[in-house]
Amino acid sequence: MDPNVALFLTIAGIVVLFFIFLWLVPLGLWFNALLNGVRVSLLQLILMRWRRVPPGTIVNAMITGTKAGIKLNRDQLEAHYLAGGHVIPVVNALISADKANISLDFKAATAIDLAGRNILEAIQTSVIPKVIDTPPVSAVAKDGIQLIAKARVTVRTNIKQLVGGAGEETIMARVGEGIVSAIGAAATHKFVLENPDSISKLVLSKGLDSGTAFEILSIDIADVDVGKNIGAILQMDQANADKNIAQARAEERRAMAVASEQEMKAKAQEARAKVILAEAEVPLALAEAFRTGNFGVMDYYKLENLKADTQMRDSIGKPKTTPKKDDEIK
Repeated sequence: MDPNVALFLTIAGIVVLFFIFLWLVPLGLWFNALLNGVRVSLLQLILMRWRRVPPGTIVNAMITGTKAGIKLNRDQLEAHYLAGGHVIPVVNALISADKANISLDFKAATAIDLAGRNILEAIQTSVIPKVIDTPPVSAVAKDGIQLIAKARVTVRTNIKQLVGGAGEETIMARVGEGIVSAIGAAATHKFVLENPDSISKLVLSKGLDSGTAFEILSIDIADVDVGKNIGAILQMDQANADKNIAQARAEERRAMAVASEQEMKAKAQEARAKVILAEAEVPLALAEAFRTGNFGVMDYYKLENLKADTQMRDSIGKPKTTPKKDDEIK
């Protein structure tokens, strides 16, 4: 082998072994921790890599906490990382809580972080309250006028309720429900327009932040608009419904009357048919009476005379109608 090539490979191997050594034995990180007052052995830094824990994250978190006057345990930081937690945000949250005189220990902070909440953002919201704008809420006063209200809710984080407490959606839903109740309890919409603070007072008195991760500091009505006259619309709809019902019932009665009339006509036609059948049987009965000798010729003449007398009396009893003269017609 060429001596130059062998020399080059030797130097490259030494460089690779040197970087592998530095990766396995982070001397710079150990020296940095030593200078910042963090006691961690070089062996523990080597073992962290075998435990699949980044030494830089743990050491930097311990340095940050030590400089802020917070005592941190290396094993607890490693355990939180292995559990899927965020080490640096938790340490920063502990520092922020300590500076703001907020009671927060490492166990509670890691529990909040593992629950999926942003612990640092929660601490910041505790220090600087957050304003939540609710969507427009529609409600109807007792006089039937619709009002559309918008509110601004000022909240701060309740650290003790972060784990298991409801979020912003619950706060907004409860505030919307309270606004609807407050407007619905008002006698007139004018009272609400004149006293929008009455909504805030009534909503705040309900304790809407119970069981949530926030504490409501104030509820301010940002805007109130007048909507539709719901009462009048409902009355019109009811009147139309009553009219339709009355029309349906009238149509039902008319149909029943038409059906009854048709039934009476059918019965009358049936009666006339029976009379015609009976009249058709009279000549047959007379012929049968002649054959059997129960009816004679004189009897027949008497019957004809009786019919003629009846027709004469009918014609006399009917009023006479005289034709109008030509002058009268003109």
